[in-house]
Amino acid sequence: MARHVKKRSHKAGLPPGTPVHIGERKSESMRVTLMHFNDERVTERDISTPDEVRAQREGPGVNWFTITGLHDVEKLTAFGSAFDLHPLVIEDVLNTDQRPKFEDYGEYVYIVFKRLGNNTTTPDSVTEQISLILGRNMVILFLESESEIFDGIKDRLRSNRGRMRKLGADFLVYALMDNVVDNYFAIFETLGERIETLQDSLIAKPTSESLQVLHALKREMLFLRKSVWPLREVVSALQRGDSPLIQNETRTYLRDVYDHTIHVIDTIETYRDMLSSMLDIYLSSLSNRLNEVIKVLTIIATVFMPLTFIVGIYGMNFRYMPELGWSWGYPLVLLLMAVIAGVMLVFFRRKKWI
Repeated sequence: MARHVKKRSHKAGLPPGTPVHIGERKSESMRVTLMHFNDERVTERDISTPDEVRAQREGPGVNWFTITGLHDVEKLTAFGSAFDLHPLVIEDVLNTDQRPKFEDYGEYVYIVFKRLGNNTTTPDSVTEQISLILGRNMVILFLESESEIFDGIKDRLRSNRGRMRKLGADFLVYALMDNVVDNYFAIFETLGERIETLQDSLIAKPTSESLQVLHALKREMLFLRKSVWPLREVVSALQRGDSPLIQNETRTYLRDVYDHTIHVIDTIETYRDMLSSMLDIYLSSLSNRLNEVIKVLTIIATVFMPLTFIVGIYGMNFRYMPELGWSWGYPLVLLLMAVIAGVMLVFFRRKKWI
């Protein structure tokens, strides 16, 4: 089972803005890459030092920086200073337990949201925090580990498909968020199939293993809701805010992301209701199985009651019993017992008790 709780206790008592990495180390080393693009061309290269950042920031076009690996606190802080980021922003980037949020710092805006993915070893979903900085002609993307989710956007920039290279950095931020939100649908389709399979198994044959899967899914849905639900506020703030960094044309596209986010949230609520009702299905199925067992045992006991009565009479040790001297007494008693049992079974059958 995936661990969804990250320890934050070692930050207690530290001054605000103290950079401390909270979360798992998901990459071997920290890597900084740059994709610079304009109407005419696209260039890509690795960034080794913060000084290269300062020199590149003043150039024309859009600079898309991608920083992968957040465990190196000292190096990340140095690059944050090169980008002139507020210490609280660096602190939030390093804390991978943030809820999705949007903050306007004037010269740039800071956005946090979650990327969902499928675990390769377990059926549980995994989440990674994505932090975005939108500045003037600059986008900084902070990732916990290498991911192929944004390769399609890079290919579109390289091949100059669509309008991305003609629009500004704010449109790139929209494309990144839209890509992540659209990926939610694939995750929830897989989750929906798991829920339907579980529902069928609960109706057909409820087991203790099914109950464990049900509780795991409910816990997972609770965590996914926590990861996705605040994103609605983030997209709404971007769409309706008055930041000069976001153009009116981009706000139109952000409305589409908002609609997709609402759709995802509705899906989460639907799945949560289904899982809640599955517990009732599980209990009802167990009750039905117990009733079936009790019914069979009751029928067996009822059939044997008159037979036991007859056997009890002829099992008494009185010396003078007229039937004891009959040569056909034993088979007649057996025949009588068989007839009584058969009549009772036919009666139960007609009553549809069996």
